[in-house]
Amino acid sequence: MKNALAFLAAALALAGCSAPAGPDALRRDVEQLTATRTGIAPSDKRETVQQLLEPRPLAADTAVRIALLSNPALEANFAALAISDAERVQAAQLPNPHLSLGRLREGQVLEIERMLSFNVVQLLTLPWRAQYASQSLQLARLRAAQEVIRTAADTRKAWIQAVAARQTAQYLRDAREAAEAGAELARRMARVGNWSKLQQAREQATLADIGAQLARAEQAAVAEREKLTRLMGLWGEDANYTLPDRLPDLPKDIAEARDVEATALRERIDVRAARDESRYVAQSLGLTRATSVVDALTLGVVRNTTFDNATGGKATRRGFEVELPIPLFDWGQARSARAEATYLQSVARVREVAVRARSEAREAWHGQRTAYDVAKHYRDEIVPLRKFIVDETQLRYNGMLASVWDLLGEARNHIAAVNNAIAAQRDFWIADTDLRTALTGTSPGALAAMSAGGTAPAASSEGH
Repeated sequence: MKNALAFLAAALALAGCSAPAGPDALRRDVEQLTATRTGIAPSDKRETVQQLLEPRPLAADTAVRIALLSNPALEANFAALAISDAERVQAAQLPNPHLSLGRLREGQVLEIERMLSFNVVQLLTLPWRAQYASQSLQLARLRAAQEVIRTAADTRKAWIQAVAARQTAQYLRDAREAAEAGAELARRMARVGNWSKLQQAREQATLADIGAQLARAEQAAVAEREKLTRLMGLWGEDANYTLPDRLPDLPKDIAEARDVEATALRERIDVRAARDESRYVAQSLGLTRATSVVDALTLGVVRNTTFDNATGGKATRRGFEVELPIPLFDWGQARSARAEATYLQSVARVREVAVRARSEAREAWHGQRTAYDVAKHYRDEIVPLRKFIVDETQLRYNGMLASVWDLLGEARNHIAAVNNAIAAQRDFWIADTDLRTALTGTSPGALAAMSAGGTAPAASSEGH
């Protein structure tokens, strides 16, 4: 009896201490978990979007902070986390008793039946159910953290794409100015008979081609900006933010990554979530097997009062009632088999997530290393070489050793090299974001591919 009272007191204490944590507390928990992985530290003072969108070029970290504040999909994930917290509280509550009333009449005899019943199995399994609900909340918190990391990475990459697209469009406008100058000069020389119609047509074709490229580049700049705007959840006047004119410079060097596979297995949240889920499923196997045969037991206290109107007498009967399902057809084999299969599925899931984490870490590291080498090659070799050629051609043109067509052609080649350098710089920063996500966050999805052919081409010097 003392043990039963102690158990009931513990159950009452467990039920009384459970309360929803609240959306702000849940958000702070997730921000603390993801701070080192997103590079955005949680702030006690909640900044507003308007404060972050002051008249200044929008930095990448600022864009990420705005997205974490107002991204609609992220808000939906935090709402789902609050739902899991409410389910945790609900699971820790004591089951409500059932009250049944009956009124029976037979001639002059009236019988009133009252019964108060309790689900004993739910009461006995309350601590386990509360524990599993808390574990479900922890898994929901890890899933919300993954969404925060993914949103931060997507926003940072969208900012990089938007700035690079804007920078590329600006350089294509410079290329169009050079092509317009060449086309106008060709028209004048053809008019005085110094050039053939074929040579003039080539210059006009170059101008038309650059015009089409510029239109596509400007559309790409608009599309990438709108993608960034959607991720930040902005609209109206807030969408009129200003982007920087150029991407950040390449770092002087990048740290040599060591044990990337071990880092991913140790730090990634999706790996941790898969391990925790498998452990929770294994713990739930015992309860499933224990309740597979008898999953319900109801104990009721009965009080019946009979009134005999003929004699004016009254009789009261008291007792108890036990309701127990008879395992005649269902012995719980299916529930036990389902629980075991769920556990095996969770173990396989852990292996699958671990294999993917290792592979993505290796791929992301190699992608960042290659992207850095390519971008550095453009910065240190190709662009300076093209600039030197333009300068030398300018000197030769001043000395009447090169034609204006040679000068215009080399200027267009220099612009093409700069555009390719912008694309390589963009690819590096995207690969760097993917590496950080793959090592400490979650699966980055489709890693940024090195797209040498994906850069916006400038005018070629063919025919000059």
